[in-house]
Amino acid sequence: MLAVTSVDLFYGAAQALRQVSVSARPGRVTCVMGRNGVGKTSLLRAIVGQQPISGGDISLDGASIATLAPHQRARRGLAYVPQGREIFPLLTVKENLETGFAPLPRRERFVPAEIFDLFPVLADMLGRRGGDLSGGQQQQLAIARALVTRPRVLALDEPTEGIQPSIIKDIGRAIDYLRQKGEMAIVLVEQYFEFARDLADDYVVMDRGAVVLAGDRASMVEHDVRSRLSV
Repeated sequence: MLAVTSVDLFYGAAQALRQVSVSARPGRVTCVMGRNGVGKTSLLRAIVGQQPISGGDISLDGASIATLAPHQRARRGLAYVPQGREIFPLLTVKENLETGFAPLPRRERFVPAEIFDLFPVLADMLGRRGGDLSGGQQQQLAIARALVTRPRVLALDEPTEGIQPSIIKDIGRAIDYLRQKGEMAIVLVEQYFEFARDLADDYVVMDRGAVVLAGDRASMVEHDVRSRLSV
């Protein structure tokens, strides 16, 4: 469904991505791993259109989306859960969820019931401001907001960062449920190896802006991957 092919990305004179190729397919989780500062977030920003690429291509269903603006990619079915969550702290939970209506036709502007099945705590907090939620609850809200857009590709940037273990398990169960539905391709950037290993169908390890290891879960050599994650 999603193909990133030989992508280069620069911030001014600094090159953040070097000939990076990644793919993601419906019903599968592609985990992108690596140390801090190796280009993982830059890859997601390139996929969703927040940062222009200077070489290579990004395509969805065989059609290039590399020149589309972020809102145009959202309408094509890309959703992004950024690092740090970036929910709207002064809006209520309900209002935060409704910001996901933007790329949808009017007839689809409602919050699917399955979102509250995945994250039941949100149903009890619809009237609370986003900034009053705990970090873990805000992370669930950020994922739920992305799911409101009915994405075909869901990109998550380190959803376990700073989150308590019980909510990490809830997030893992939600990702597994979405995978098993078979309708969505999931790209997961993650530093927590055990979380990534348990969810990954395919994996990519980055270093210094380039892909240095890649394969499916069956071919993963844990020692090799871990050695690329340790400082």
